[in-house]
Amino acid sequence: MLIADRYERIVELVNERGSIRVSELSTLCQVTEETIRRDLDRLEKAGRLLRSHGGAVSLRDRQPETPYAEREIMNAAEKQQIAREAVMMIKPGDRILLDASTTAWYMASHLPDMPLTVLTNSIRVAAELSGKERIDVISTGGQLSRRSMSFVGHLAERSLELYHVDKMFFSCKGFHLERGASESNELQAMVKRKMISIAEQVILLCDSSKFGIQAFTHVATTSDLDVVITDYSPATEQLKQLQELNIAITTV
Repeated sequence: MLIADRYERIVELVNERGSIRVSELSTLCQVTEETIRRDLDRLEKAGRLLRSHGGAVSLRDRQPETPYAEREIMNAAEKQQIAREAVMMIKPGDRILLDASTTAWYMASHLPDMPLTVLTNSIRVAAELSGKERIDVISTGGQLSRRSMSFVGHLAERSLELYHVDKMFFSCKGFHLERGASESNELQAMVKRKMISIAEQVILLCDSSKFGIQAFTHVATTSDLDVVITDYSPATEQLKQLQELNIAITTV
């Protein structure tokens, strides 16, 4: 296969699947993984796809994120309640991870200035915590997503691999009892999946507008979750499902 043909084949496969790993492309194109990595770097520079840690993501079907300013005022009162409840789970000396959700930002604003290590991909969270001298803040870095004011992409994912945290707090676009947590944007979903993999305890911050919703791209199965904090009051059958999954639910 000529190099130009291989480039077109790679772009075609990425667009068909939405995302694909280097190992799969290596098998399908019958070249080494190192060759595929070089191809992906060149194709990203040419604006044909986006690199992710371990593979590539399609540009064709990228879902637009809701701008941060809009998310900040959506269900704000409920998010504030959820954030206050989540802060109560944190004790001095904890190593925690906060995603780029507005609920996580509210958490940052409510966190007392105590000895903590906070890892985040959110610019807003890092800025909020900058005035709290006893809290050590670590930013992932990576590709800037202006709409969410956060870092995404393979550099953000790779930096997360260096750490292990006691608790991860994250939100999502939708939470379905059978299908788990989901996001509208694949790059955000990929970062959150990596976050989950380095956390001892995973806490979902989920206001009632997100219950029963299945968004564009998968983030976590229900079995990945340890706690759900929400303003939603689940029905008896839903509570039973959560209990069977060993998920603790806190209703604010």
